[in-house]
Amino acid sequence: MLSGVLFFPVTPFDADGNVDTAALTAHIEAGVAAGPGGVFTACGTGEFHALSPAEFRVVVETTVNAVAGRVPVFAGAGGALPIAKELVTVASEAGAEGILLLPPYLVGSPAAGLVEYVRQVSDVSELPVIVYHRANGQFTETSALAVARLPKVIGFKDGVGNLDLTSRIVRTIRDGIGDKEFQFFNGLPTAEVSQRAFRSIGVTLYSSATFAFAPDVALAYYGALEEGDAELIEALDREFFHPLVRLRDTTPGYAVALVKAGVTFSGIAAGSVRAPLTDATEEDIFALEQILAAGRKVLAA
Repeated sequence: MLSGVLFFPVTPFDADGNVDTAALTAHIEAGVAAGPGGVFTACGTGEFHALSPAEFRVVVETTVNAVAGRVPVFAGAGGALPIAKELVTVASEAGAEGILLLPPYLVGSPAAGLVEYVRQVSDVSELPVIVYHRANGQFTETSALAVARLPKVIGFKDGVGNLDLTSRIVRTIRDGIGDKEFQFFNGLPTAEVSQRAFRSIGVTLYSSATFAFAPDVALAYYGALEEGDAELIEALDREFFHPLVRLRDTTPGYAVALVKAGVTFSGIAAGSVRAPLTDATEEDIFALEQILAAGRKVLAA
């Protein structure tokens, strides 16, 4: 069972556009030293969409070796059914301890088809699976319960943000799976800004892209949530998280590009994002530095 702040690392690329394993190792080691509850590699922040299966193996193996058993390592998988199956196999062979299952590629599907997709992918290995509810892979109460009852599915991550639906899904699953251990996650971009609302419906775990470049801020925010420190939560929202969201929303793909920029100016060369994403502009990188400085000023005060 996972707890604490969940670390979603970037995938560094070198000047030639290849996976930079040395930078990735340094990034993972620095993140794990800061104290996350788990590492989710080659997922959304890690540009899962832009990796070949061979690169995916390199990223997962490098992450597993750097973590060295200190916290659980989950890997992303998804896309077309045969590719998703292949990636689950690769992740298992590379030493990952679980899968975050992203949506199938492009196509919409009826609820029964989405459940079958999850069933087939989860059957490939013995790894536990967290299902990601987002984009074209959205669940109803009935289909969410159906996947929650699959033997290897151990979690449901909401990336849609419909709290009405999510609260009903949470209730339906908890009432319908008996004593099976199961966890729920907030997977919205910059999840901190919505986490107080998610806590009100019983969802305490969330993704933190911020942890990748500002673990001190991410951990302070999580601690404030746990302790009910409304003053610190509101100060960090005002000075750090809300300005970060405003900047993120100026350009599609900045949920990744800004994090990579933050990792780079924090001391580890993360390189560029891959097309079709674009790198943050110098002006926006400067704005991000100012936002981070404001967040740390709150902590210092």
